Amino acid sequence: MIKNISPVSTLLIAIFMIMAGSGFLAPLLSLRLDAAGVSPLLIGFLTTAYFTGLMIGSLTVSRVIERVGHIRAFTAFVSLFSATALTYAIHLDPTLWSLIRFIEGFCMAGVFVCLESWLNERAPHESRGAVLAYYMIALYAGQAAGQFFLNLNGSLASVPLIAASVLLSLAILPVALTRLPAPALSEGGSMHIRELYRVSPLGVAGAVATGMMLGAFYGLGAVFALGVGLKLAGIALFMSATITGGVALQWPLGWLSDLFDRRLVIVWTIVATLAICVLIVTAVEGRYAVMASGAFFGGVSFALYPLCVAHTNDHLSPEQRVSASGGLVLAYSLGAIAGPMAGVAFMSVFGPRGLFVFIGFCAAAVLGFAIWRLKVAAPIPAAQQNPYQILPRTTPVVAVMDPLATDS
Repeated sequence: MIKNISPVSTLLIAIFMIMAGSGFLAPLLSLRLDAAGVSPLLIGFLTTAYFTGLMIGSLTVSRVIERVGHIRAFTAFVSLFSATALTYAIHLDPTLWSLIRFIEGFCMAGVFVCLESWLNERAPHESRGAVLAYYMIALYAGQAAGQFFLNLNGSLASVPLIAASVLLSLAILPVALTRLPAPALSEGGSMHIRELYRVSPLGVAGAVATGMMLGAFYGLGAVFALGVGLKLAGIALFMSATITGGVALQWPLGWLSDLFDRRLVIVWTIVATLAICVLIVTAVEGRYAVMASGAFFGGVSFALYPLCVAHTNDHLSPEQRVSASGGLVLAYSLGAIAGPMAGVAFMSVFGPRGLFVFIGFCAAAVLGFAIWRLKVAAPIPAAQQNPYQILPRTTPVVAVMDPLATDS
């Protein structure tokens, strides 16, 4: 383990700190706008703005990096993110905050592209999968740990925002002081979604549906938790439990998908997602039941995206996998842009639990599509399936880190 992560340890420390400093901003801002009586539609638009910035940034920031280099670009992106985190304390205005969230999404895309291309350059081919796994752990562990900054109120409402800015600013140091040589920018182009759909309809449909479900959850999960009676500490624990659960079940579900028809594993994972949504809407009451249901929801819903990537890769040659995985990230991003606004519409009709009515609706729709695909398309034998590899839903550049995508 030490041998694998030692060359990239500064990069893993940086992504942990960035996710810890930024991962709780979405629920914090949602809660503050809700407390101020802001329309749920505007709260949803905040998350849509972030994912729009993330998608646009993932397609364009390479020009900035090529012009000034990885270290300077990384420093600029994180510095701007740190500054915007403090701007929320100046004035509560949904329009201003939406613009800031768009800028933050753009900056986060720059961070991901810088770090992921660097990791790809430094990771030996034989340990590329292990480095990707450690990157995933650092990313989601930072995001889960950062949720507890929601509890930092003190006597000033700006304390959590100050904490976010401090962590983001400190995250610059491991990269700014690193002696790692700057890499060549990884080529993470993306296959057109129409071509991807022709190759793997279920892969594309699953990526879009997952984006809608998780985009809505990230933007509105804290509002749901508040609406079902959780206090601030409980909301932080609920969000953290969901993210932690999302990491915990990816390995066992991936292992099962290597043994059986991967489409069946996807179908049963969607069934489990739908089932937990039904339980949350109709039966889950009390603090501990909400926490447990959140962890299980994260476990099954977070696994859907890498399962869809693996299923798509089963239909591709090695040289196509990088562009295909990049295309699936963009498909996920399109879903994440639409999800928060649709989630708000359901919450306006059904109340706080309407979030999971919407997520369950998405799961039911993609489940029907998956069952249809089982009937009309022949399975790929399990022995011919490519090994499952967990991939985060960041930018198309992360696809270059997948060892399966670079085998030929």
